[in-house]
Amino acid sequence: MTEKLFYQDSHLFEFRAEVLRCEQDGAHWRVVLDRTAFFPEGGGQSADTGTLTVCGGTKATVRVTDARERDGEIFHICDAPLRPGDCAEGRLDRQQRLCRMQNHSGEHILSGCAHRLYGCENVGFHLGEGDVTIDFDRELDAEELQQIETRANEAVRADLPVKVWFPEPEELAELEYRSKKELSGAVRIVEIPDVDRCACCAPHVSRTGEIGVIKILNAEKHRGGVRLSVACGMWALEDYRRKQQSAAEVSVLLSAKRDEIGTAVQRLMQERDRLKEKNAALAAELVGYRAEREPETEGNLCLFEEIPDEIAVRELVNRLMEKCGGLAAVFFPGAEGSLRYIIGSRSMDLRKASKAINAGIGGRGGGRPEMIQGSATADREEILRFLREFRATEG
Repeated sequence: MTEKLFYQDSHLFEFRAEVLRCEQDGAHWRVVLDRTAFFPEGGGQSADTGTLTVCGGTKATVRVTDARERDGEIFHICDAPLRPGDCAEGRLDRQQRLCRMQNHSGEHILSGCAHRLYGCENVGFHLGEGDVTIDFDRELDAEELQQIETRANEAVRADLPVKVWFPEPEELAELEYRSKKELSGAVRIVEIPDVDRCACCAPHVSRTGEIGVIKILNAEKHRGGVRLSVACGMWALEDYRRKQQSAAEVSVLLSAKRDEIGTAVQRLMQERDRLKEKNAALAAELVGYRAEREPETEGNLCLFEEIPDEIAVRELVNRLMEKCGGLAAVFFPGAEGSLRYIIGSRSMDLRKASKAINAGIGGRGGGRPEMIQGSATADREEILRFLREFRATEG
């Protein structure tokens, strides 16, 4: 059994231990120590990372990239071997551990407040790198989420003690606590007075004031409930900085104050809609002129146009269908330099002909018997050559 120092002191970032075993596992080595402060993966939280340095002598250092627990032993996944019997000095990635404690403890507070205020059960939790994902079993509206967030931050401001212990079986049987599954054996309880009591195996802050702030970043419906994206402490600060930088950049682009960029964007969208209407009217007028210029033919018509409006292109195809005995095809610019097409005909079933047409123009697409649309990869000359020879009877 590895002595778990992270249960004794979650703020222990450096320690000394004896190397008991070292086994190669592919490109890595699994190192077992007699004691460790490295938390192994578990409970929705990833393992700590850091270094192990041989005490004295050459002071060789290996990188700990992961840690896992099996049958009470903790295996440190390292990028180089250590010798059994050596003394090793462990150093955790301090900032990583502190941020994870802030966010895991913040999740407990948020879940406890949601449970106490609205009877929500936490049915899913993942602590990533930069935010926390929490799934509740019922939907919550914007006002309810704001109430939960406010109550959670009041608990942070109160700087409450965080009690962590392994109750005796008799005490555990009398305790009410949150748990997503039925537990057996020794159960570790994390309690924040009048806020939350939950079974948990991970390191936590000592007092809620260490968390700093709890912020709900996003909420979306998920399996009959709600999925929250949350950031606490330094992660919340980093999120605020990123958003502040984005707001500053948008503010410059719109020549508007940061707290007025929403109004400025609304004005910009209104102007965009006005221009779209104007462009649509001009495109419709252009379609009329363009269709009139084409002479009638018993064969096919194929045009390449710089018309960005798909509705206008479809109208042009409809008009060209009146002037040809075969098919009318219009190719126009798509996204990122791609080529799109709309093809119509009154004399052939284009749905049946679409496979042959797409094969000839390097295209993908389909549609109705009278009209198909899609994209093409062949060059202009290949397309023109193919469609000049293509006949209605081939469809």
